[in-house]
Amino acid sequence: MRTESPTASPPGPPPALAPRLIRAELFVVFSVSLGASGLLALLRLIGSLTAPEQLKGQQAVLVRSMAPGRPWLDLALQLADIAISVAPVALVAYLMVRSGESLRTIGVDFREKGRDTVRGAVLAAAIGGTGLAFYLVVWATGVNLTVVAGQLPQVWWQVPVLLLAATQNGVLEEVLVAGYLLHRLGQAGWTPWKAIAVSALLRGSYHLYQGFGGFVGNVVMGVVFGRLYQRWGRAMPLVVAHTLIDAVAFVGYAFLHGRVSWLP
Repeated sequence: MRTESPTASPPGPPPALAPRLIRAELFVVFSVSLGASGLLALLRLIGSLTAPEQLKGQQAVLVRSMAPGRPWLDLALQLADIAISVAPVALVAYLMVRSGESLRTIGVDFREKGRDTVRGAVLAAAIGGTGLAFYLVVWATGVNLTVVAGQLPQVWWQVPVLLLAATQNGVLEEVLVAGYLLHRLGQAGWTPWKAIAVSALLRGSYHLYQGFGGFVGNVVMGVVFGRLYQRWGRAMPLVVAHTLIDAVAFVGYAFLHGRVSWLP
């Protein structure tokens, strides 16, 4: 005699992550991404401080040639480096799916393309202009290295690679440090401002290689971006803003350096 199998019940909401598991997950993610970058940046700053030359006389190159004199190999290495650098975003996406969520949970999607673009562009204009003025001031005081935004050969792929590097920075940093980190800390019961403080200090830490100005400027940026993420519930406007800021900085430096007197 055949019996009918019981009807499967619809899946319920995913179980809440325990704070202990959230802490372990955050440690794993940032130990293979921007947390490790923060440690290396600190060591590089110590190296700069103990060098005989003053900070402003040293350079922090953001995008450099990886195979000087060999443009095709250089291009291949640039593209591989960008792909490897953005890989932690895939890890975060996987972990969020495992917990019953997705990148859409933190507003990394294209549901609000127009609004995200406008918000990002306005934010980029405000932060980018202020950041440039701040950098010039702190560089003049001698507490920051000379930031060289790009040092690529003048070949056909120079600008496309600079734009890809800017996009990689925007996606990696804002998905991990703004959206994912603040979302997980909120799930762990952290207060909004405590979570913002951790996010902002982490953002500043991996810019320490630029000097004290790079650290302070990015901590302030982290506070602004963190608060806006908590208000909007979307990381995508921050991705747009960060990408635009870096794109203008990288491409602008390539065309202006040596042609204007005010740019170190």
